[in-house]
Amino acid sequence: MKLSEKIQFLRKEHGLTQEQLAEQCNVSRQAITKWESDIAIPETEKIIFLSRLFKVSIDELLKDEMDIVGVKDVCKV
Repeated sequence: MKLSEKIQFLRKEHGLTQEQLAEQCNVSRQAITKWESDIAIPETEKIIFLSRLFKVSIDELLKDEMDIVGVKDVCKV
């Protein structure tokens, strides 16, 4: 599972809109859209913030081969 997919999954699992997550991260909603669309990658400080907010390790967020616990990656080949 890619970082972009994990951000989107975790945001929805925590009941946040893109706008709400953007406010918490102090970025624009468009930045969240780019993160979730795999167009851009969050800055290091934002990745640390997301890790704390969603209570997952940085490894879980960044490593493509690692899935978020409880989520099946149906795209694996």
